[in-house]
Amino acid sequence: MVVTAHQGYLNRDEFKGFLNNAACWLSPYSEANVGVHNTLQALVHILSESGYKVQKTSTLTQGLSVFCTDGYDDQQAEEIISFVREGGGLLIGALAWDSDNFYQDNFLHHFPGNKIVSVCGVHFTSDYGEKGDFCVTKNMPQAPINTNYKFSAEQKSLLNGVSQLDISGPSVPSDLLLHGALSFPVGLNEDNQCFVGAAYYGKGRVVVVTHESYLSKPELKQLILNTISWLDIGHQRRIAVHENLEDFAELLQKENIPCIKISSIVPKLSVYCCDSYRDTEAKRIHQFVAEGGGLLIAGQAWWWSSQNPTLDALTHYPGNKILNKFGISILASTVPRGIYRAIVPGEAIEQYHFLRALRQLEAELQKDTELPPPFCTWVTKLTRDVTAFLRLPASPIISSIQSQLVEKIEMYIPNASEMWPISNCSKEALLLCLAHESYNVTHVGDESNILETEPSITVNIDATNPGGDAWRSTGLYLAPRKAAVLEFPVSVVQQGFWVQVGCQTDDLSAKEMLHRAPVVVRKIHVDCQKVAVSSLWGGLLYVIVRADSKLGPIPVRVYGAEPAPVYIKGQTSPDSWLHSVRKLPAPWAELVTENIILTVPSDAVRSLTDPESLLSYWDRIMGAIAELAAIETFPRPERFVADVQTSAGWMHAGYPIMCHEESVKELTDLRHMQKNGMWGPIHELGHNQQRKEWEFPPHTTEATCNLWSVYVHEMVLGIPRDQAHPDLQPEARRSRLKAYLQGGSKLKNWEVWTALETYLQLQEGFGWEPFKSLFG
Repeated sequence: MVVTAHQGYLNRDEFKGFLNNAACWLSPYSEANVGVHNTLQALVHILSESGYKVQKTSTLTQGLSVFCTDGYDDQQAEEIISFVREGGGLLIGALAWDSDNFYQDNFLHHFPGNKIVSVCGVHFTSDYGEKGDFCVTKNMPQAPINTNYKFSAEQKSLLNGVSQLDISGPSVPSDLLLHGALSFPVGLNEDNQCFVGAAYYGKGRVVVVTHESYLSKPELKQLILNTISWLDIGHQRRIAVHENLEDFAELLQKENIPCIKISSIVPKLSVYCCDSYRDTEAKRIHQFVAEGGGLLIAGQAWWWSSQNPTLDALTHYPGNKILNKFGISILASTVPRGIYRAIVPGEAIEQYHFLRALRQLEAELQKDTELPPPFCTWVTKLTRDVTAFLRLPASPIISSIQSQLVEKIEMYIPNASEMWPISNCSKEALLLCLAHESYNVTHVGDESNILETEPSITVNIDATNPGGDAWRSTGLYLAPRKAAVLEFPVSVVQQGFWVQVGCQTDDLSAKEMLHRAPVVVRKIHVDCQKVAVSSLWGGLLYVIVRADSKLGPIPVRVYGAEPAPVYIKGQTSPDSWLHSVRKLPAPWAELVTENIILTVPSDAVRSLTDPESLLSYWDRIMGAIAELAAIETFPRPERFVADVQTSAGWMHAGYPIMCHEESVKELTDLRHMQKNGMWGPIHELGHNQQRKEWEFPPHTTEATCNLWSVYVHEMVLGIPRDQAHPDLQPEARRSRLKAYLQGGSKLKNWEVWTALETYLQLQEGFGWEPFKSLFG
């Protein structure tokens, strides 16, 4: 099928070359019979002069290979669709925008030409275009990002009699990405997450509900009944429900809506209702909707995603193999349960729609102003949606918009730093987020070229891991925008291992001001022996060994990365550290001993002259932490990473423990540690030892972790508790206890230092041994 936006183009000599090419493409055989509608007299002469057997006709007739017509008559719509389906070629044109008033009730559905061409995903619209001379490019022209169609009538039909959408209760819905030009939201929450969406596709219609239980939820009954009515074009009442949706079938029957229960789609239906957990019917459903059927499909993707962590739900989730083509995708992210106000039809300009937001972003990038409302309220959702959209499987239109988007993003990448922070609600912050995602999607690296041109380094990785997922340092750094290849033994492939670039794993998306991009780490699953990786921001190179792996030591050959300043206690010679290793140009360094790894900016350790003594001291500290925790050894080494900004507080626990760069001296300056103590770092290490079996959250969360701070300061640093922290001085303890007792000794006030007091009194009365017995 070839469609032009004006029938006059089919009758103009200036288009002779294009028209001949179109006819040739539609039927490459010169002896093909071409039928040309009587209204296209000039086209008859153009094609006849080129040697085609042209037959003037007022209708589609037998024996034609190509049919050329205008889009104003739909009397033979079904015959033309069958003709194209069976291999015929269609050349059609129409001027549609001047017919808008005549078909204003539903232009997309009722304009005659759309009853023919829409089956192939093409629509005439009421928008008018620009006239002029346009260059023909070698590449496919860029696809328009969206249409101006408002969908007010559709929303009015679907939400008739609905003032709110109640998705409270036990069922957790997924979020939707509406990426089709003819998709639109039906249910939105205040954060612009969509839990009910709809779309036109071909001659048919689609509605997606992101949990199957909502189909029979009493509070949503009116919405669901409206949905069936809207989907049933022509009210044919030939409705089928998949046998897995038993409760929904019963609801329809109670409402006197006839339906049949089936195990797979059958011919002559007007509406088909199914869940999104199987894709065996994908092709038949595509054809059913394209030719005028209505599809109601329900399901969430978050559970599937949790069970398939190495697969992308956008590509591999069964429901998306059906829905992506319709311009709707079910995401792995969830929507909070609650009761939400129904969309007000006619307020389309205020409603978030992904493609509309993309078009406005393109305009805002040209301006030197702050983001206006409502666009400024869309930033968080738009960031997530762009991230998802860039991962959609390739198709001509999707790929075109993706390439436009990536091109714009790379033109405007800003810089964020502690000196020049960026507001999180700004377009600069949006671009920082999008830059990371777009780079990950579009830049993989030429594997063969890297293997041929880059030097290699073989590193040995300990692939036995009795603890949680563990980072194994390669000792290598990958520069920004540079590509590397890691070559693994076959035993590692598809075993849950990952390659990670970067150590700054905190996601700063919730921070008001950004000192760096919110996400700067990239992870790639080891699903083949040779894994190519590149990162916009660069970073240290790690192999993540899955929990409970027992593969033993494995060699990994790395092409394209450079050595970083790394000191491993017992392996790196102090002399090589002093004269070469600490001078390596990579910006990140690591200090490694058996139970702790310190990752810091290289500049912070270039003057470090005795890493051996420092790490020996850390061995004593970690030994004391293990001693109080009553464990023989750590299942994986603890990690500290010093970052320019963290997601929570000055430091926070986890794997790795994150701290600000200003705290590096508490980790690497031995004199400072011995003189001033290191309450903060040990506090976070204490958090990592807490166990739910002996905690009383939330009261003791910030209390019992300090037992390790007290223990390490007294046993290793030689600093008594009353000097280790001001809040443990005798007078501070007495006044705090007095205030607690005078306040009625209420549980709500038993927290942090007050809660710690209980444990300290027990320790001071009975020593540390009872604690070790309890923790063990």
